[in-house]
Amino acid sequence: MTEQQAMLSPLTILDKIKENNVTHVIYLPDSETNHLFIAMEEDPNIQVITVGREAETMAIAAGVIVGGKIPVCLVQNTGMMESGDSIRGLGLDCNLPIVMIIGYRGWTRWGITPDSAARLTEPTLNAWGIQYYLVEHDGDADRITLAFQTAAATQKPVAVLVGDEYHGFNRMNLDEERKIIKEG
Repeated sequence: MTEQQAMLSPLTILDKIKENNVTHVIYLPDSETNHLFIAMEEDPNIQVITVGREAETMAIAAGVIVGGKIPVCLVQNTGMMESGDSIRGLGLDCNLPIVMIIGYRGWTRWGITPDSAARLTEPTLNAWGIQYYLVEHDGDADRITLAFQTAAATQKPVAVLVGDEYHGFNRMNLDEERKIIKEG
């Protein structure tokens, strides 16, 4: 696998969001997702709603669903844990098909996870009964669509864990990536 294939591109994530008819992206901006944020802000078909705390994403997503639109929540795994009560009360108890794209902070494919956030992410999702899919690179991106399909079929929240926390997102700027895609 080449370095380019091993990357998870913010444009790939945005394409999958759009392919699944997402109208609203609710998230807490951070440095890891900056290029994705820029791409989403530039897209006229996506309404980006920023929050002050990750727990707010679930309430806003619930409102978006009630309004007949399709949300996705972008949070980091630490924020997912901070959001536990809103995930439980709104997502699980109200049977809302909310897809959460979660930055898997501290995760490595080698199992060396000194960061407790990484060690607790999957056990937390399992304890809540939330199905999840791991996405490490562009080749895994179809799992995002699978997450939307699962959420719709089960009427429950589903998580997409972004392995290595968007590792490829900051290797090149968005304009360079668009040029590579256009030429390729």
